[in-house]
Amino acid sequence: MGRLNNETVLDVRGLRTQFATQDGTVHAVNGVDFTLNAGEFLGVVGESGSGKSVTMMSLLKLIPMPPGEIAGGSAMFDNQDLVELTPKDLRTIRGGRIGFIFQDPMTSLNPVITVGKQITEAIRLHTEASKAEAKARALELLELVGIPDPKQRLKNFPHEMSGGMRQRVMIAMALACSPEIIIADEPTTALDVTIQAQIIDQVRNLQDELGTAVIWITHDLAVVAGLADRVLVMYGGRVVEEARVDVLYSNPQHPYTKGLLNSLPRLDQQGHELIPIEGQPPNMLTEPVGCAFAPRCEYAFDRCYSETPGYTEIAIGQRVACHFDMNAGQPR
Repeated sequence: MGRLNNETVLDVRGLRTQFATQDGTVHAVNGVDFTLNAGEFLGVVGESGSGKSVTMMSLLKLIPMPPGEIAGGSAMFDNQDLVELTPKDLRTIRGGRIGFIFQDPMTSLNPVITVGKQITEAIRLHTEASKAEAKARALELLELVGIPDPKQRLKNFPHEMSGGMRQRVMIAMALACSPEIIIADEPTTALDVTIQAQIIDQVRNLQDELGTAVIWITHDLAVVAGLADRVLVMYGGRVVEEARVDVLYSNPQHPYTKGLLNSLPRLDQQGHELIPIEGQPPNMLTEPVGCAFAPRCEYAFDRCYSETPGYTEIAIGQRVACHFDMNAGQPR
């Protein structure tokens, strides 16, 4: 791969995605900006409906179009704008240079084709490998992701494997062509806690070993704490805060981030009372005016309802979209 670790591999600017529905237009992603550096582990957090998955799926045009539509923005990867690429050009990148691990492997793996054939097909599609080379690589990948008796497992169909095994197969497929980026969409949500921990360790080890940049989408801040270098917090289809993981946990600057952290059990704070975030997520059928979090925010004032907050740089690498200064305890 030969990329420097401070080199930007992905630069997303002003991404907007909408869905046409019977009830009106759903404004799912509303101007998302972020960068990803080579070898970096980027966590993307937020509650259901915050736009995390749609943002990342839009980059590779994995959303159904129609009813979905990328309404604006750019995503630069290796001097190409992913948003502008034709489906044919994008296919050479998707699954090759950018791998995607879906939440539910049963909907992503073909039930009537063996696991081995699915992995070898992915390898042959994106590389010059012969049939024998692709099979050898598939075996190597199953070993790499910790699947016992990989030779036998290559002959299995997805339904013959446990959920944890299938998820490992998905990771193996995502790694098949040594991608520069892997996007993982809540890949451990459906698994029990022990298997979750094993898969998270697996991904962390592989990332250390291979130097692949990872975008890990989750609603679980506890998972991100042990994995990520940097975190994007999303709400109402926007990034509301971005910071290094240690800074985010020690000094959250957006009321929504603070609310998420207050609703987490904390081992480092004895007697820490869990405080839920009151209210409901925003209705994405109406185009957001002002701050989407304002109706649920204890710090909200008039300006929050009428003016969408721009980004304020708090420190190097930490920015927040909020009209209220948490440190000063007053509006900016």
